[in-house]
Amino acid sequence: VANLLRLFQIPQISYASTSAKLSDKTRYDYFARTVPPDFYQAKAMAEILRYFNWTYVSTVASEGDYGETGIDVFQQEARARQICIATSAKVSRSMSRLSYEGVIRSLLQKSNAKVVILFTRSEDARELLVAAARMNVSFIWVASDGWGAQESVVRGSELVADGAFTIELASYPIPEFTDYFTRLDPYNNTRNPWFREFWEHRFQCSLHDLNCGRHSLRDGIFEQEPKIMFVVNAVYAMAHALHNMRQAVCPNSTKVCDAMKPGNGRKLYRDFILKTKFEAPFRPADTDIIHFDAFGDSLGRYNIFHYHKEDGRYLYKKVGYWSQSLTLNTSLIPWEGQVPPTSQCSDPCKKNEIKSMQPGDVCCWICIPCQPYQYLLDQFTCMDCSFGQWPLENLSGCYDLPEEYIRWEDAWAIGPVTISCLGMLCTLCVIGIFLKNNDTPVVKASGRELCYILLLGVLMCYSFAVCYSALLTKTNRIARIFNGVKDGAQRPRFISPTSQVVICLALISCQLVVVVVWLLVEAPGVRKEISPEKRDVVTLKCNSKDSSMLVQTTTMCISVSLSGSVVLGCLFAPKIHIILFQPQKNVTTLRVATTRFSVTTGPGSSFSQ
Repeated sequence: VANLLRLFQIPQISYASTSAKLSDKTRYDYFARTVPPDFYQAKAMAEILRYFNWTYVSTVASEGDYGETGIDVFQQEARARQICIATSAKVSRSMSRLSYEGVIRSLLQKSNAKVVILFTRSEDARELLVAAARMNVSFIWVASDGWGAQESVVRGSELVADGAFTIELASYPIPEFTDYFTRLDPYNNTRNPWFREFWEHRFQCSLHDLNCGRHSLRDGIFEQEPKIMFVVNAVYAMAHALHNMRQAVCPNSTKVCDAMKPGNGRKLYRDFILKTKFEAPFRPADTDIIHFDAFGDSLGRYNIFHYHKEDGRYLYKKVGYWSQSLTLNTSLIPWEGQVPPTSQCSDPCKKNEIKSMQPGDVCCWICIPCQPYQYLLDQFTCMDCSFGQWPLENLSGCYDLPEEYIRWEDAWAIGPVTISCLGMLCTLCVIGIFLKNNDTPVVKASGRELCYILLLGVLMCYSFAVCYSALLTKTNRIARIFNGVKDGAQRPRFISPTSQVVICLALISCQLVVVVVWLLVEAPGVRKEISPEKRDVVTLKCNSKDSSMLVQTTTMCISVSLSGSVVLGCLFAPKIHIILFQPQKNVTTLRVATTRFSVTTGPGSSFSQ
């Protein structure tokens, strides 16, 4: 009809045509409608799928403009929401029962696609349900307004239709129209040439019979067609457009003036019909304003129904509404197990897994686990954490691992530290006793200056040069003195306390030079070491280039405490024993008279007896 009226530039306002093709103004430039185009319906269906995360579905469409155009728009909306089509089928009125069963079998081949989208006429939907009932299979149907909330579609197939979501244009009965229509009869409605035929069909009688005219439309149940509201709105829209045109073209006339008589359809459509805006006489769901967009379409408003059994009978329950966005009340939907079913090609991957997509299908994948030391860059990529790092709990990134080394509170540290502390305490006690008895013969005879250096070396533990330089100098001094006495030579040189300290410091400086050179060649520091087999452990090590430091450290750990203990026990223990427990021996009178060198003799003397 739209093509025919276009030839004569006659505007049309439709109350039932929902094809998306009619929005093309290059082909239908005189067409408007009070019902929304099907692409709103397709968008609502796609949003229902996305709401329940049904990402893998099958589709069935009726052959013809309604089904094919509608399902094409749905597929576009589905792709925009990452929803995949498992398989697509078409049905027609000319198909046999076996053909409908063949469609059901093709749907069953995609076992993971438990949701089926129907963009079909009511009779095609009914035949499809009957075929499913014969085969004793069921799906989650999401159907367009071709099914809507019609009882005739599901009659006899209630079990396989259970759980279906259906969409219907948001319209409401108009009580005023019901009252008007049920008062009509063949005698007061003579202007409608088809009413007499309707009357005879309705009451199965002939108006030639006098009793036929005595019937009334108020008898029995009258169910109003859902699109009545859109018919009323279309009539009012045309009336408002003509009224506005008359006021604009004939401002000073209460009748149609000569300026309107040429019948300029283009002007009427573009300047008045498309710009018509008025309060709806019988208001739709969520607005009281009727108007058209630039394509002559009305806004889409749909009721969403769920078909299920309630109180022992099957019914359509309104569970939501769509008007530019989806609103659902899921508490009204009796899911089996209180959980919505799934319709996905592949199960969701676990937290530590990535998707390996299948070629040509964005909804099917294989889950591949990441390595323990990897994090998720995105849902398709595992990335290695750097050495010394480990993935966060949520695998969104990495954090620096704590270094593993011996800490003060570790058992391996408590033992050596305890021994060292005891050794230092003993050394300090010895130093204290020596200082207190500094002028006694035992202390003087031991070489006080070298003993204090030796005790300082013991206290420092690791300074072997301090310890052994003092021991070497002291031993060398005693050996030279007694060798001098034995050979009858003059007093040896460099045996005074000052000379002994200088010699000791010279020996210490030798190691000091070696240590300084070593530090310059190989600066001290640490490095982090991670084993490929144990990436979750970071070991803090010295940055030595070979194993010498490891050998040295191991040796020192064993020998330092032993060396300090030997010095304290063998060299100082006898002296401390005499000082503390045998003070009678720590006197000058007990010294044996012998030939000795005096370190206090004047410059001219060589030795004395």
